[in-house]
Amino acid sequence: MLLIRKRRTPVARSWLAGLVLSSALIGAGQAQALEPEHEIRRLMLATEEAVNAERWSEAGEYLNRLQTMKGEKPAEYLYYRGRAMLQAKHFNEARSALEGYVSRVGADGAHYQQSLTLITDIEKQSKANARALVEGKVNSREPVAVIEPAGGENLNTLRKLYLAKTDREALTIHLNALLDANGWRKDKAVVRLDRPADIQYRVTINGSELTIQQVHREIDGTLVRKTNSLPVYGVNPQPRWDCQAVVGACWIYDPRDGSRLFQLAPNQAKVSEIAQTLGRLIRNLQQGSSGA
Repeated sequence: MLLIRKRRTPVARSWLAGLVLSSALIGAGQAQALEPEHEIRRLMLATEEAVNAERWSEAGEYLNRLQTMKGEKPAEYLYYRGRAMLQAKHFNEARSALEGYVSRVGADGAHYQQSLTLITDIEKQSKANARALVEGKVNSREPVAVIEPAGGENLNTLRKLYLAKTDREALTIHLNALLDANGWRKDKAVVRLDRPADIQYRVTINGSELTIQQVHREIDGTLVRKTNSLPVYGVNPQPRWDCQAVVGACWIYDPRDGSRLFQLAPNQAKVSEIAQTLGRLIRNLQQGSSGA
């Protein structure tokens, strides 16, 4: 049998290469053509496998992709995010994610018991880190918002704005005004000025302590009040804060033990200003009568 080979011209070779490339692109496009609900499920399965195998870098990549997706994510997303954040030593974000998971699934959740245990472990570790930071033994591994003291000109402006006689009075009024405007709300879609936030705070001065009153509005409208005292001597006048988009809240942390002091609306600029004002007020009280 006589075999005849046909020699392809450059045009034919170019056309064939284009066909192969087009087929590859179509195949890649089909791989990305899953509807959001199926793609979320696929990434959740991949995340679960990576976490169980302790491949944390891989798990983090899947979780980051899930975070950008608009579809509804299952509660387990928060659990796995908490696990990954804990592995990375981001204790605040880990706790937020795990608490979000517990709130969504309740006691019937598959990871309910383990989440509670992890939250307790995070609390212990956060307190240990806070004590070490105060004692100067280690540097904090959590992001710290650096608060610089404001100049006298700004304090003069605050005194004029609030008709206050002292810096201390002006700072207290300003802090409460900021807290009142940035209370935490369950419904973040619509903010009605005539409806108070679900969690609000008011700060008063009692000698060398700050008295912090939290007012929590229940679903039925009942108000639950809690009061906490914060002695200012010996504490760091630079309160830490952060915001967690996954749970829609920001926190300012107690400078004594790193626990949550304020739960606020998810507005980083405003929370930064609140933390700065709180720090200025603490510093003012630490100066005693000279700072009044």
